[in-house]
Amino acid sequence: MALHLKQVIPWGRSYAEYVRMFDLTERDLSMRIVSCADGPAAFNAGMRGMGRRVISTDPIYIFNQETIRRRIEETRDDLAAQVRNNTDLYVWREIPTPDDLIRKRMEAMTEFLKDYAESRDEGRYVAAALPNLPFADASFDIALCSHFLFTYSDRLDAGFHIESVIEMCRVAREARIFPLLDADSMPSERVGEVTSELGKKGFEVRIAIVPYEFQVEGNRMMVVSSG
Repeated sequence: MALHLKQVIPWGRSYAEYVRMFDLTERDLSMRIVSCADGPAAFNAGMRGMGRRVISTDPIYIFNQETIRRRIEETRDDLAAQVRNNTDLYVWREIPTPDDLIRKRMEAMTEFLKDYAESRDEGRYVAAALPNLPFADASFDIALCSHFLFTYSDRLDAGFHIESVIEMCRVAREARIFPLLDADSMPSERVGEVTSELGKKGFEVRIAIVPYEFQVEGNRMMVVSSG
C-alpha cells in the first residue's frame, strides 16, 4: 500500500461526534460496523470503552503509534491556523471557539493513539483504503465513511466515489457517508452524480438530516443500500 506520511493530514473526531454525525441509535451501535477512512478518530476507542466492537480501516494504519503522533504534531498548527482564518465556515454553538475545537480534536486523537497502541493485535484497526476493502461480502451491517468521500471532491472523481460506495455496500447492508460538503465547505458536486449513477445500478439512495452541524449546512448524510 503506497502511502507517504506527508500526504496525511490527521484530524480526529470523537465517539460522541460519530454517533451524531451518523445518527447512530443504540440498536445501530450494537450491530456489526466497519468505519472507513477513520484516520485518528476516537470512535473505535469509544466503542471499545463501552464493550462494543467496530473495525476501523485507513491506510494510515500501516504506521505505528509514534509515527502517527509525530505527524499529528507536525500538522496541528497549520490546521489550527486554517480554522482561525475561516471561522465563518463553522457553526460555533456546541464548540464555542477555535481554541475549544483544537482542544477537542487533540483530545480525540490522543484517545485514538492510546487505543491504537494498546490494540493493534486485536484486528480492530485494518490498513486498507477505499475502494478496496479486505472483507467478505456482507461481513457487516453498517459501513461508515467520515470526511473522506465528497470532502475531497476536487481530487477524487465521480467514478472513485461510485466504486467506493458500491464496495461499502458489498461488505455491509447499508452505507452512511458524512458530510456532503467538499473541502471548501460547499455542497459537493459529486452528490448528484453519485446519486444518479447508483440509482441506475439499482441502489436505494436517500439524504438524511442528522443531529450534528459544525460546518455550516453540514448536517446531511447519504444513506445507501442495495435494495
